[in-house]
Amino acid sequence: MPQQATPAPALVEGGAPPSATHLVLIPSYNPGVRLQEVLRGARAAWTPVWVVVDGSTDGSTQWLQAQAATDPGLQVLVLPSNQGKGAAVLHGIERAAAAGYTHVLVMDSDGQHPAHLIPEFMAVSQRDPGALVLGRPRFDASAPRERVYWRRMSNFWVDVETLWAGIGDSLFGFRVYPIAPLRAVMQDSRWMRRFDFDPEVAVRLCWRGVRPINLDAPVRYFDRREGGVSHFRYLRDNLLLTGMHLRLLAGLVVRLPMLLWRRLRRRASHPA
Repeated sequence: MPQQATPAPALVEGGAPPSATHLVLIPSYNPGVRLQEVLRGARAAWTPVWVVVDGSTDGSTQWLQAQAATDPGLQVLVLPSNQGKGAAVLHGIERAAAAGYTHVLVMDSDGQHPAHLIPEFMAVSQRDPGALVLGRPRFDASAPRERVYWRRMSNFWVDVETLWAGIGDSLFGFRVYPIAPLRAVMQDSRWMRRFDFDPEVAVRLCWRGVRPINLDAPVRYFDRREGGVSHFRYLRDNLLLTGMHLRLLAGLVVRLPMLLWRRLRRRASHPA
């Protein structure tokens, strides 16, 4: 990412009219060259867009700040050190709630998520503001087989932990969250600050009665020649996910009577 001492030309002209309730939130840590494309797509699709820089050291902070200086629809928040995706999202939603926003669409900064679907996901959230709108990934040949395999394993355990509440994919981070329950879930726990954020927060929101809605979304993995960047570490992060699922299974045991009662009540009110 190039260093820039003076504001760069705006990435978009005009863009979507500003929303007073829904914003796009992009946590970013050393994202690589795809960041420009991501930001261009997000700003063309939605206003406002906020980027939370999670202690990046690749020069992207200065580039983003230069863009924000010429684009009133873009705001850049900077954390002094790398704290993890969940911590960056928490920082962003705290600021968003203070500014009066009620919902955030969270997307990654590495180019895997489909920025052109932002309006569709936001529209579903606006029609059903109490729901969690989840992207359900549709993979192409670029997806690493081992990542797809571990994803299926994680999704199975999330189904168990929520009694098959309807989370289509537990790890895909392209989502629209209602801010109030998301803040409550994260403030109640010291977990969900790193790679465990996406699956654990979805489970805990379902435990609170937030209904998931799944929408298909294409996902693209870029290799290094294409500017792809991955901060996933197989041993470290799979151990983190294993500990998370053990923690959630223990939490399920405590909540099982309540979840079963809620399921029976829902079936009684919506008979087949």
